[in-house]
Amino acid sequence: MALISASSYPGPPRYQWGGHLQTILPNIRRSQPLEYQRERLELADGDFLDLDWLATPAQDRLVILSHGLEGDSSRPYMVEAARFFFSQGYAVLAWHSRSCSGEMNRNPVLYSHGQSQDLAAVVEYAVAKQPYQSIDLIGYSMGGNLTGKYLGLAGSGLPQVVRCGVAFSAPCWIEHSVDALERPGNWLYKRKFYRSLRAKAEQKEAQFPGLIDLAALDKFKVWRDFDRIVSAPLNGFETAEEFYAYASAANFMGGTQVPLLLVNALNDPIIPVACTPVELGRGHPLIHIEQPSQGGHVGFSRSQGRGSWMNERALAFMERQTV
Repeated sequence: MALISASSYPGPPRYQWGGHLQTILPNIRRSQPLEYQRERLELADGDFLDLDWLATPAQDRLVILSHGLEGDSSRPYMVEAARFFFSQGYAVLAWHSRSCSGEMNRNPVLYSHGQSQDLAAVVEYAVAKQPYQSIDLIGYSMGGNLTGKYLGLAGSGLPQVVRCGVAFSAPCWIEHSVDALERPGNWLYKRKFYRSLRAKAEQKEAQFPGLIDLAALDKFKVWRDFDRIVSAPLNGFETAEEFYAYASAANFMGGTQVPLLLVNALNDPIIPVACTPVELGRGHPLIHIEQPSQGGHVGFSRSQGRGSWMNERALAFMERQTV
C-alpha cells in the first residue's frame, strides 16, 4: 500500500481559512523575478518549446518543473521552487508548454493536459545536454498530470537517470475537474481560464483560418463546451469524452517504474476528491498518494512567511530515492 495516512503538511497561516483563500493568496503574491537563461528547443514536428534554465555547469542534479494551466516560469510557485532547488544545489529547468512562453507556437495545435510527449522531449533533451547524475520531475496542477502520464507511458523506457516524479494538485481524472469548474463558488477560476484560452483560440484561428469554430465558442456555457469545440478537435478527437480519456493521467500512471508522489489537498476547490486515483495508490507500490486536509490548489502556504511547503515536501521525497 502506498497511501500516506498522515500528511506532513502543517497547515496554512491562520488568515488563510478555506480552500479559496489557500488557493488565491499564495498565487497572487509577488516574487522577486529570477534571471533565467532561456533556450529554445526545436521539436521534430516543426514546433518549439521555450526552456528557462537556472543552472551552472558544475551542477550534476537536475529538477524539471512543469507549470499549470495557463502558467509559465514566472508564476510564484515556479519561481519559489526554482529558487529553492537551486539553493539546494540542483540545476533547474522550467519549461513552457506550447503557447505559454509569451510567443504563440507555430503548429495548428495548442497545449493540453495530455501532451506528455512534449515533457518527454524536454527530458530527452536534458539527458543529451549534460550527464546529470539524477533528474527529478515536479509538476503543478496540469503539469502534475503531465508528469504522471509521462512516467506511466514511459514505463521501462524511461531514461535511467530519471529518479522520481512529484505532482501537486493534479487533476488525474480530468473530467471531474472540468465539472468542478461549474460549481457556483468556482466562477472566478472558470472566467480566468476561459478569457485567457479564448484569446489563444482566436490567435490560433487567425493563424489557421477554419481551424476553430469561434461562432460555436460564442455560445460557451459550461467548460465541456470549450473542450468539445477546441480541446478535442485540436488533439484529434471527436468528443470531449475521448479527449478526457487521452488527457487523464490516471489512465496511464500504473505503468510507472519509478516512484511518484501525488499530493492533492482535500479542500482543493477545483480538484475534487474524485480526481485522485486512490485505488491505484492502494495497489501500486511506487505511487504514493498524500491528501492533506488543507492546502487549496497549488497553495500549501506555511505560517510565519516560510514559503511553500511543497518545495520541502518534494525535496524530502526526492532525496529518499536512488537512481
